[in-house]
Amino acid sequence: QVHLVESGGGLVQYGGSLRLSCTASGRTFTDFTVGWFRQTPGGNRAFVACISWTGAMADYADSVVGRFTISRDNSMNTVYLQMDSLKPDDSAVYFCAADTSWRRSGYEYWGQGTQVTVSS
Repeated sequence: QVHLVESGGGLVQYGGSLRLSCTASGRTFTDFTVGWFRQTPGGNRAFVACISWTGAMADYADSVVGRFTISRDNSMNTVYLQMDSLKPDDSAVYFCAADTSWRRSGYEYWGQGTQVTVSS
């Protein structure tokens, strides 16, 4: 079992930046691929990015390539999502998730989410 807590969301202007954090507790953090997802009201939860347990591999949704960067600090049990050049379309609740497999969907463990709002 792993418990995930997101932080760092908030209100930012168009073109601004935010850094989200996902801190884990419980089972050994390095067992897991960690992903970020986002969901708008009435919408599905969509894949944003994920990172392998070593941090050597990362994968991004096309919509965020070149603007978002995922990283992890295993000594801190934390994964980060640096979001630059933010657009109103990036507004959503952002969730982190963990799974023992390298994947874009079907994650086993989820955090509670953090709201990101980008004003135009």
